[in-house]
Amino acid sequence: MDMASIASGRQLASKWLKTNALRSNPYIARHIPPSRLYSAANLRSMLLSHGTVVIKPVRGGGGMGVMKISASGGGYRSTYMARTHSFGSFSGLVSHIDRKRRGRRYLIQKGIRLATIAGRPIDYRVKFVKENGVWTIRSMVGRVARRGLFVTNLCRGGMQLTAAQGIRRSLSSGAVRRKKGEMRNLTRVATQLMETRFPGIGQLGYDYGIDRNGRIWILEVNTRPQ
Repeated sequence: MDMASIASGRQLASKWLKTNALRSNPYIARHIPPSRLYSAANLRSMLLSHGTVVIKPVRGGGGMGVMKISASGGGYRSTYMARTHSFGSFSGLVSHIDRKRRGRRYLIQKGIRLATIAGRPIDYRVKFVKENGVWTIRSMVGRVARRGLFVTNLCRGGMQLTAAQGIRRSLSSGAVRRKKGEMRNLTRVATQLMETRFPGIGQLGYDYGIDRNGRIWILEVNTRPQ
């Protein structure tokens, strides 16, 4: 597929194309969770390696279709929104996922143990916009998942707060300046890479997760940030 046509209109729908573009830079690659295209074999391998993974449609947003899959005690669990199903066999799990996927291409991503506020996961959205030829950070906010959910999307009931508040409450006050600086730097470097690979983009929304050890992960990059 022609890259220019994919990026036309400053939109790039495929999470897989964006993930691979970002992984081409060693500095950025260290902040990308291990990811593979969905297949039963890849799911088995990722679960063996990581224990918990998140699977999501290659195209789509708003938390739609995103499932958390885990292996434990010889069985498997699949969580979608607030509902969890348990399976005694891998084939049962795969059949369940295939019913949910309905033939759509999916991406498998290592599950990140995000830092939390009162037990609710938090991630961060950095909106980066090109105005008069200059890229500018328009906003940097934290998004706390609604109780009982693992997705933080505001359209799914997530709560928004400032990035500083989120970092302070989920990690520590001393981490605020450093973590915000890291996200800014990752955003600038990743955008240079994205703009080179996909000319014509004019706005980007970076979804960052900070795990319980304070490591920053790029969870997703959106070309139509809300």
